[in-house]
Amino acid sequence: MTLWLFLHIAGCVLFLGNIITAAFWKIRADLKGDPAEVHNTVKNVMLADMVFTLPGLLLIIVSGVMMAVQAGYAMGGMNWLMASLILFGVTGILWAGFLIPLQKGMIRHSMQSIRDGVISAGYKRASTYWALGGTIATLLPIVILYFMVSKPF
Repeated sequence: MTLWLFLHIAGCVLFLGNIITAAFWKIRADLKGDPAEVHNTVKNVMLADMVFTLPGLLLIIVSGVMMAVQAGYAMGGMNWLMASLILFGVTGILWAGFLIPLQKGMIRHSMQSIRDGVISAGYKRASTYWALGGTIATLLPIVILYFMVSKPF
């Protein structure tokens, strides 16, 4: 159980740490307004998702399932674990179905911004939607973290 717990916490650190720091660096690049820096940053946000967020996600799922099975948690009814799983699923759908396509759009629009020398309206629009969706996709795992630690119901 100790190994699984360690892997679960490591996965949470990778997952939450990356989504928070990626947003930080993207916001800083956007505020600076340099099209080349913005383009480089959004490409690296996508890369960081593949290098940190995705492995963190896999560690969370595998270790979480293993610990739940070993502990004999029931998967029926509404409890902190089921609520966490639902929120985790919503986060995954939001990430895969909304944020990743927006990131691809931001990369494409930021490349156009480099050619034009100014941040494009398309980039600004995609970036705004990404910020809104990203805020939700960050807050949900924080709620899940609270449920995992406190087990309130």
